[in-house]
Amino acid sequence: MEARIAIAPSAPRSADAGLDRLRLGIEEAVSRGGGVNVPLADADGLVWLVPGEPELLGATLEAHPRIGWVQFPWAGVERFTSSGVFDRPVVFSCAKGSFAGQVAEHALMLMLACLRDLSRQARTPGWSRTEPRSLHGRRVTILGGGGIATELVRLLRPFECRIRVIRRRPEKVEGAGETLPPSALPSVLPETDLLVLALALTPETRHVVGAAQLALLPPHAAVVNVARGAHIDTGALVEALRAGTISAAGLDVTDPEPLPDGHPLWADPRVLVTSHSADSAEYVARMLCERVERNVGNLRAGRPLEGVIDPATGY
Repeated sequence: MEARIAIAPSAPRSADAGLDRLRLGIEEAVSRGGGVNVPLADADGLVWLVPGEPELLGATLEAHPRIGWVQFPWAGVERFTSSGVFDRPVVFSCAKGSFAGQVAEHALMLMLACLRDLSRQARTPGWSRTEPRSLHGRRVTILGGGGIATELVRLLRPFECRIRVIRRRPEKVEGAGETLPPSALPSVLPETDLLVLALALTPETRHVVGAAQLALLPPHAAVVNVARGAHIDTGALVEALRAGTISAAGLDVTDPEPLPDGHPLWADPRVLVTSHSADSAEYVARMLCERVERNVGNLRAGRPLEGVIDPATGY
């Protein structure tokens, strides 16, 4: 079948050169996938590059009922889950899994930084000895079983870590020692040296790590978050660090994001905060274009699309 694909916004914006380049890249990806770039009025597929704005997307789909597929450029689509837009008879796909490589690398870096006390070392303006801890053989618990978790498990292979993955679906994550349901989290946390968050943000996973969960971790444990800031109760994290309930935190995402000036996490030498920078703009654009190209080809051939969103779960 023919794949007639529109891109929103529908015209280059001279004030946003990055968006213009991405749009041109998406147009080329549509062509490589065998599709045709068309205006909205003629489209049966849509690549939605507008940041957020679920109401605008809903109105766009209402005005163009022949559109049966929408591709998002992000892995997380939590802004859209409560808008009702996923209730439409449209197939929605996102970029979940596309950016896993760089994000998993970042998670590994934060894990090592926590164990090696890197944040404190970097802030000390002088020679300062510290006792490093090795990643080898550590007990790692990963919340989430998608692309980031799968890639992180692969990266951890040389360290011979004992890995448990907590995920909603029962399918085993290759390379993990155990794949367990969310109900197992309380029993796993006391046996965790490094807790890594790499899951989608839904109403059920908001504050999945709070005071109760942090209290179950051993005092030497570190927490690493490369998913969404709202997975962790920030106030509970601050208190756990203050009380010595955990030893360190590596955060690529925070709640709120960005953290306001003067927030205690900025000043805590046991905390390394990176500014939601686990993947580069060039990498994201390249991987997104590859996903669009494959999905346009899948659409034409009648094959399943990659990254399809389950409306029931919101990811």
